[in-house]
Amino acid sequence: MKIDCYAAQSAKKPLEKFNYSSRDPGSWDVEVKISHCGICHSDAHLVDNDWGISQYPLVPGHEIVGTVSTMGTSVKHLKAGQRVGIGWQCSSCMSCEWCISGKENLCPEIGGTCLGNYGGFANSIVVDSRFAFALPHGLESENAAPLLCGGITVFAPLIHFDIRPAMKVGVIGVGGLGHLALQFYKAWGCEVTAFSATPGKEKEAKGFGASRVFSSRDPEVLKSKAATQDFIISTVPVDLDWESYLNVLRPEGKLCMVGVPHSAITIPAFPLIAARKTVCGSPIGSRGDIETMLAFAARHGIEAQTETFAMSEVNPAMDRVRNNQARYRIVLKN
Repeated sequence: MKIDCYAAQSAKKPLEKFNYSSRDPGSWDVEVKISHCGICHSDAHLVDNDWGISQYPLVPGHEIVGTVSTMGTSVKHLKAGQRVGIGWQCSSCMSCEWCISGKENLCPEIGGTCLGNYGGFANSIVVDSRFAFALPHGLESENAAPLLCGGITVFAPLIHFDIRPAMKVGVIGVGGLGHLALQFYKAWGCEVTAFSATPGKEKEAKGFGASRVFSSRDPEVLKSKAATQDFIISTVPVDLDWESYLNVLRPEGKLCMVGVPHSAITIPAFPLIAARKTVCGSPIGSRGDIETMLAFAARHGIEAQTETFAMSEVNPAMDRVRNNQARYRIVLKN
């Protein structure tokens, strides 16, 4: 079966039309006809080989929405014509301690939808059905696509770090991840503060759920907010004064990294010891986390603010992501 798609033939090159012969769906597989695919900043990193792990030709795309066209014999939870979403992960071993405990996203044999496989900048894709998620009717496809990676990345910490509704939460960055975090954390019941380097985003940040907005780089502002937050999630890929953010945390507070800074993080030990503070990280969520996130988003009207481009406009769309011009996610449409 031939699949038409867009691929990078080498690092930092424009994507070109490409096709490949896909495997026939196995017993647990589904073929999904793709209608939408979000562009995550990770796609740009993979195309440009910023992480040194890319293999070419590379077909990006891991925020996929489409309809099931073919199913394997073991697939019982989906049906032909059903709308589904596919995120960063497309497989796991299903037998290790992490998979058995429902933490497939921590499996040592995790399969990436567009890392080692051809991704969603395409007209269709064949994947393990256990990593294809039925989308609630209340979520529009172009707004739901970014939830499959960006959304679950900021939602999973709510569950795994025991964030309670009465807590005060800070979100660093009002961008592709941050604008979703503000919505999720507000709907969770938290008092949410946004930290942004872009003053012009204050009105929008408050519209997404922030009670207040402060500069993410002003040392005097950060100093004045000492011991005010129970949890801070950093969604930005930049270097900041992390010691100042530790001071913004209350005792037993957590600083959670989901964006990857350019440089190694240097943290003094004393604030961690004296006030039992934690620096942690979080990847995507498990299958159960994604199901919960999608239901929660549909119930509370949480959606990505998107710009839509035709799949054929993939290169200008990618450039907008690279140049941080998207407000706030870009989605390709077939």
